[in-house]
Amino acid sequence: MTERNLDWMAAVIATFKAGGVYLPIEPHFPADRIARTLSRADCTLVLTEPGSTTTLDKALDTLPGVQRVLVDTAYAEDHAGHDLGVEVAADQLAYIYFTSGSTGEPKGAMCEHAGMLNHLHAKIADLGIREGEVVAQIAPQCFDISLWQLVSALLVGGRTVLVEQDVILDVARFVDTVERERVGVAQVVPSYLEVVLSYLEQHPHELPDLRCVSATGEALKTELAQRFFAVRPGNTLVNAYGLTETSDDTNHEVMRAAPADGRMPLGPAVQNVHVHVVDEHLHPVPLGAPGLIAFSGVCVGRGYVNDPERTASAYLTDPHRPGLRLYKGGDYGRWRPDGKLEFLGRRDNQVKISGFRIEIGEIDNALLRVPGVRDGAVVVAERPDRGKHLVAFYSGDGPLDVELLRNRLGASLPHYMVPVAFHWRENLPLTANGKIDTKALAALATELAVTTGEDDHEPPVTPTEVRLAAVWARMLGLDADRIGRRDDFLDLGGSSLSAVKLAVALDRVVNLKDVLRHPVLADLAALIDSRSIDSRPAPSVPSGDAPNPAVSCRYA
Repeated sequence: MTERNLDWMAAVIATFKAGGVYLPIEPHFPADRIARTLSRADCTLVLTEPGSTTTLDKALDTLPGVQRVLVDTAYAEDHAGHDLGVEVAADQLAYIYFTSGSTGEPKGAMCEHAGMLNHLHAKIADLGIREGEVVAQIAPQCFDISLWQLVSALLVGGRTVLVEQDVILDVARFVDTVERERVGVAQVVPSYLEVVLSYLEQHPHELPDLRCVSATGEALKTELAQRFFAVRPGNTLVNAYGLTETSDDTNHEVMRAAPADGRMPLGPAVQNVHVHVVDEHLHPVPLGAPGLIAFSGVCVGRGYVNDPERTASAYLTDPHRPGLRLYKGGDYGRWRPDGKLEFLGRRDNQVKISGFRIEIGEIDNALLRVPGVRDGAVVVAERPDRGKHLVAFYSGDGPLDVELLRNRLGASLPHYMVPVAFHWRENLPLTANGKIDTKALAALATELAVTTGEDDHEPPVTPTEVRLAAVWARMLGLDADRIGRRDDFLDLGGSSLSAVKLAVALDRVVNLKDVLRHPVLADLAALIDSRSIDSRPAPSVPSGDAPNPAVSCRYA
């Protein structure tokens, strides 16, 4: 339980070499969550640092059997600095990562050394990590991708650069850090990649050492891949896909150009990993048919710590490869004719409307294939005179003809899967970890479906307030006339991530701290005006696409 620093790196390696089990907890987590995590994992030792003990101390008040050790105390102990001589078996537990559960109770996925090492070597092989190369460590500790970013370079004599949180949230500093530290390999979520590309389009950098970027955490769109190769011709873009329960990524699509057919595959399975697309009875589905994605082989973890019920429902024996564990995930996909896997959506996106069982992900996929649609999501709305119905939100260069959209989706989907309404937004709202906020869209869809009274808010007054309200509307997916001068950016659904997006859209007249310190529209507009008097004209509403930044839930 430390910040992302060199002590963290040393502690992770030490835990593995000593044959212990690594369980990361971030210092800012609430005390109750920390206590529940430690208790569920039967954790007996917490390594921490002086500045990270506030919530931990509260958690330990309820866990008298857990020992707390400070990093400085550990360094002061008299231990030899050479190999410990501890034998670590391939099937020995290596780490536990807690993920959110559908029931609201976090579940701790356990993975073994064999699965961890197989993934590390798959990253080294497929991303071409070489001796002397620099890998950027960007992800927070609670995400499993942080592990390969931390140690993969060390296995081949490379170097890891720990990129600080404040740097990540300032795209200009992030790009400067990548250039200065000679980063060769970096991994980001697609929505943050869009921020970086928008910045590079406006402020070109050579970045001579950067040769490979991996995208993960959310669906990578073909249009974003096209932008990437336009900005970074000759670089490699890797679409990575996997689950925490399967020792992180199981599929790598290694690209030197965007897919010509407009469909973004997940790529083939990495070494020693088997991927199945099956029905509810674990029988393989025909080529091209949708099915549940399941995994077997060395990648499959041991189960959920001290949670036998959920373990039994998801971790099975592979009926097609006797002796191997199988993990039945919650994603749907299908095999393409070229033998590559294609993602179709989450199992928990299944809904039932008018008796028909519908996978929202399949409609999302069809919507994203429509020319001119950059991003999109379909949600379920409900109103008394219509009941449940499908509503589509999309972003792109501008609104498309509704009949065109209906016809394009109707060409590949049955009539009951075609949304009854389509709403264009310049940018769709994002959750704290940079994914499309479908809950916010569902609320907006319901709101748009009913007639509302006149707003009683105080409208913007000054030219800067009016322009700022328009930018807020784009950032938050709201109508500009609904935003008043006394409205709070955070109360309207903004987060630190959308605040970064706002700063970029305003050409960095304000920064992240400015937005968080002055979240009221009138106050932020006054700050902009004060700076405009000293330096430049007040910012105008950007005419192009506003970027969608995302780093991870840690920074929300």
